[in-house]
Amino acid sequence: QALSEIEGTGGRGSNLQEMRVQPLAKRRVDLHSLCNPSGFQRSPYLSARGNFASIFQGSTEEGYKAYHADKYDEDKNPNGIINFGTSENKLCFDLMSKRLTQADMNLMDPSLLQYPDWKGHLFLREEVAQFLTYYCKAPAPLKAENVIVLNGCGSLFSALATVLCDPGEAVLIATPFYGGITQSVFLYGNVKLVYVYLDSKITGTSTRPFQLTVEKLEKALQDARAEGVSVKALILLNPQNPLGDIYSLSELRDYLEFAKRHELHVIVDEIYMLSVFDESATFHSVLGMDRLPDPQRTHVMWGITKDFAVSGIRFGTLYTENQDVANAVASLCYFHGVCGPVQHKVAQLLRDRGESVAPYWINQVYLRANRARLKAAHTYVTDELKTLGVPFLNRNAGFFVWIDFRKYLKTGTFEEELLLWKRFLDNKVLLSCGKAFECSEPGWFRIIFADKTHRLQLGMQRIRKVLEEREQEILAEEKEQPCQSDQDGKADSTDEVIFVSRHQDPACASSSSLGDLIGLLQQQMRSSDWLQKNTAEQFA
Repeated sequence: QALSEIEGTGGRGSNLQEMRVQPLAKRRVDLHSLCNPSGFQRSPYLSARGNFASIFQGSTEEGYKAYHADKYDEDKNPNGIINFGTSENKLCFDLMSKRLTQADMNLMDPSLLQYPDWKGHLFLREEVAQFLTYYCKAPAPLKAENVIVLNGCGSLFSALATVLCDPGEAVLIATPFYGGITQSVFLYGNVKLVYVYLDSKITGTSTRPFQLTVEKLEKALQDARAEGVSVKALILLNPQNPLGDIYSLSELRDYLEFAKRHELHVIVDEIYMLSVFDESATFHSVLGMDRLPDPQRTHVMWGITKDFAVSGIRFGTLYTENQDVANAVASLCYFHGVCGPVQHKVAQLLRDRGESVAPYWINQVYLRANRARLKAAHTYVTDELKTLGVPFLNRNAGFFVWIDFRKYLKTGTFEEELLLWKRFLDNKVLLSCGKAFECSEPGWFRIIFADKTHRLQLGMQRIRKVLEEREQEILAEEKEQPCQSDQDGKADSTDEVIFVSRHQDPACASSSSLGDLIGLLQQQMRSSDWLQKNTAEQFA
């Protein structure tokens, strides 16, 4: 069925209204965005599932492969691709390599070379429980018996989808979201996603762009059920990828109460919980709540991949009070286990308490340095975006900035968004386009800023080049064509989005000379150092 749908799928322009009028059965997994059916030939050596898995890819996978084939290296390949697309922290290799090679890490006990409890070695699960108790500010000590260890949060999503849903059932998730989740829940378990579409407009009960509300959750759930879709769970990302939002305690409580009313499991992914880099922002873990509305249906994920800058070490952990769920997931750990020596290293890392009650090296050395480096890198990238006059969401968590490139799209379609993404790639910088996150509005991109200064500088230069060329092309097209008013509400003016304007075109052709003048002034300002020398602070 999946293969026949792929073969029947053609390219098309999409916007939010078109998405909403499509039947939910078509919207749950947008096969065109996930797969690349062009030129597809069914392999006689593979099953239908195997054929589907072999082409289950989108722009994210395409860009990732291109990057690995042509990686930037300052000495060996200076013209290679700079990766601002993969969410990795490349700022703390010095700290982590030093810690992971210290003497206490190098144990080779016989028990580490034998089959463990499939949930993970008890010594590790005890350390995880104590670590989460401390950093999640749990009101009571968390228990090792509720901890399960797998090789990454992707495996956890796959395992949870398999044990909570039957094939063809669905999970609610708000868009935009980390697109890898689709692959995790679908390829093994054949579990679909029902999208809760968020957009940049601030309307109704929304107070910020792309805000998730209970009203939006209710509507998506009722629409799905009206079409006969069985929804079994809700996925929450906190901090949110790609937006960088951190949910307040009241928001978390509202979402969990909504799920309880409808008897939905809640899978909470908190993998960026220690990557909040500004003191003005406060992260609240679900495990830190005084009372969970439905503890037997609340399952929390975390891993060291992001917060400890070691994406090459596949380690994720699940905390659930539901022993039925724990045992079912543990049975799948046979396929997704973590090797014994790595379990020892992770336990040593998490137990690093030194002379203090709190983890000493983690708090006093690593987290302090990591947050300062993340903040500095974020400031550099956002300052560059401000200089370019590019709108973005201003957030303080994760490794990413959600950027509004809609003014560089002439017609405002996902096809045009993909062309812009490919143009960045052709200029040797990899970004992630909004369609990869199922964003409802064409033109939004995610950029990863957790990288070294010299790569950030060169990458931003390449981005600037593409945008300035595109801006000149649009100006030239506008001179040749009669002016038309832009899409209504192309961007929303709000304190939450920096530098957002409505990007309205001139009302008539006579004002094209004004557009030329503005374009010229913008170009001159960007090519000079006037903005750097004349800051608001210096004027004050």
